[in-house]
Amino acid sequence: MICAMRSFTNFILMIMISGACFLALLPVPVHALTPAQVFAKVKDAVVVVKRLDAQGKVKAQGSGVILSSGRVATNCHVVEGGISYRVGRGKHLVSAILYAEDRDKDICLLDAKGIQGKPVQLGKAAGLKVGDPVYAVGAPEGLELSLSDGVVAQLRVAKNDSEEGWDSERLPLIQTTAAISPGSSGGGLFDGEGRLVGLTTFYLEGGQSLNFAMPAEWIREVKPGRTTVAESHSDAELTVAESHSDDEWFGRAFEMEMGRDWEGLLDWCLKWTISRPENAIAWTDLGEAYAGLNRHDDAIKAYQQAVKIDAKYAWAWYKLGTAYEDLKRYNEAIEVWRQNLRINPDAELAWQHLGVAYGMLKRYNDGVEACRQAVMIRPQDGDAWTCLVDAYEHLNRHDEAVEAHNQAASRYDNDIEAYRQAIKTNPENDDAWRKLGATYELLNRHDDAIEAFRQCVRSNPDNDMGWLWLGSVYRHLKRYDDAIEAYRQAIKPNPVSGWSGLGSIYEDLKRYDDAVKAYRQVDKILPENASALRDLGRAYALSGNKTAAMDVVRKLRRLNRTTADELFNLIVPR
Repeated sequence: MICAMRSFTNFILMIMISGACFLALLPVPVHALTPAQVFAKVKDAVVVVKRLDAQGKVKAQGSGVILSSGRVATNCHVVEGGISYRVGRGKHLVSAILYAEDRDKDICLLDAKGIQGKPVQLGKAAGLKVGDPVYAVGAPEGLELSLSDGVVAQLRVAKNDSEEGWDSERLPLIQTTAAISPGSSGGGLFDGEGRLVGLTTFYLEGGQSLNFAMPAEWIREVKPGRTTVAESHSDAELTVAESHSDDEWFGRAFEMEMGRDWEGLLDWCLKWTISRPENAIAWTDLGEAYAGLNRHDDAIKAYQQAVKIDAKYAWAWYKLGTAYEDLKRYNEAIEVWRQNLRINPDAELAWQHLGVAYGMLKRYNDGVEACRQAVMIRPQDGDAWTCLVDAYEHLNRHDEAVEAHNQAASRYDNDIEAYRQAIKTNPENDDAWRKLGATYELLNRHDDAIEAFRQCVRSNPDNDMGWLWLGSVYRHLKRYDDAIEAYRQAIKPNPVSGWSGLGSIYEDLKRYDDAVKAYRQVDKILPENASALRDLGRAYALSGNKTAAMDVVRKLRRLNRTTADELFNLIVPR
């Protein structure tokens, strides 16, 4: 279930004020409000919003904030389908009517005459920075107000072209680590001075970095009646919540995925999940975007949300398993792929990955059985036979390994012929060159693989996978200078993978200070990402900078305790 609540945490800003006399020319810091002081300042502005049916029965409830006009701002999905509304706190509830709505932004205003409370002080989301602390205040399940704190994790930008003077602003959809609870949708996200910077909108249950709030500036723009994207934005592609058909959402996402436009896919899918929060495909494609950006922890949370919505969506289970595999969390990957196979026993890729995961855990007999299942389902797949080869070799079943290898080679020969036909038709087909190179590499034909990957990047210098594969082959052959150059070329189309590849090469060469510099570039691009932090912390530890490595461990404990413990054990061996 999508937990549609947006309670977020206020960021504790240190602001500067003027002193007296000569010191009046110098800024002097004022202490930011404590969490208790923020809560005391804003608690009278946050209310419960109840949605009633025609019989006056409460059908759903969320949170809202009181505006200076006496009206209450909340999320439209909180009031959607209501016949009437009640707002307030405890026993002090008043009737309310829907005054204005902009469902594309998920912001609705209720006219609540006689509402008791102190109006909220509006701030600006445009002034936030990643890392700023923020406070989320809401009324989960209609209970007492709750406060949670966290930081701004990301700012997803959407252009605003309203007539309220914000045409030069690029207003962010706020992503925060603040923990929020079911029923807090429409609550407030406040900064360190108790100013409203956003309306909490939704979060992923089980993950504390995928929580979102709409920018507070948009509240000013909501006018009586319904506002559509076309009426309020000159560039609909940059709005946060858009109106599209399911086919349009999916079709655009598919095009971006095929084009490996991961940043574009991420922004599109964030909008899609807001517009269709109960659509498992939207969350799965969001996971694809995160995975493409090597943000595997975030990908896991998105895939988890997809299978919560649709427990029988086999592809989401499969992708969740690959995300765990990317993080080398093989036990969890195995459990997920088994769930995938319970839904779809003929999922050849799941059997194949399952076999590889068993091999990584040295469960070779289980690996043989899984790979044999993959081969039985799709005997023409060379990768399935290769999976079986590896399992047999580890069990010293050499005759069977040789037979499986011959089967794999035969299948790969068919693939090679198909790719060569595609290249003959179009010599500039960079994708066919890349796949040809990958097939050669699987057959350990390294020189042929290198030539194919070089043809790939000659045809398209922005083919990041061509450069990354080339770097990987050179690394395998210990041609480190060539590998470094290939990964440097990959940085332009894919900075995360390019810098990560460079970091791994520098680790091989024991150039740990250079590895730190490379991984720090990844961390700048993906702040609050557990995988990026793990690599950075490992490089710090190998370089001898245990203080910096322990700082990374402390950051990791907020994101992924298992990864943090693994890094700690590297720094302080038992």
